[in-house]
Amino acid sequence: MSDTLVDTNVLVYIYDPRDLTKQARAEAVVDRLIEKEQAAVSVQCLTEFFRTVRWRLPDPLGPEDALLRVTRLAGACRVLDLTASIVLQACQASNSYQMYIWDALIWAVARVNSIPFVLTEDAEHDTILDGVHFLNPFHQAFDIAALEIQA
Repeated sequence: MSDTLVDTNVLVYIYDPRDLTKQARAEAVVDRLIEKEQAAVSVQCLTEFFRTVRWRLPDPLGPEDALLRVTRLAGACRVLDLTASIVLQACQASNSYQMYIWDALIWAVARVNSIPFVLTEDAEHDTILDGVHFLNPFHQAFDIAALEIQA
């Protein structure tokens, strides 16, 4: 199995009790990727995750708990940096593909770091853009075993 970049929205569902089905799926998928040492996140995902679990959930995490969750994610996943080159590529992709800049940054981080898969709810399931395969782990057709087969 190749590394898979996990977008913020998937990580947040693990702590969001509003949709128990998505919560269970997110936890299972992220746990499996971490167990196989194939989970990657960008620094962008870590900061967005902290902001969301700390202030935007119906029952937000406290400051120490939110920091602990980010620390654990950073230790369990391959953390990918943002660089000026990645930002420029994301800006170009945002213009060319009419993507939100935040989604384009995720795509550019994956592309530059040769990460073939991005798990996100923010792109159409099974879309491939310049070698980066977007998969929605909540889509009925998603099968985590396919990541192992396709890698």
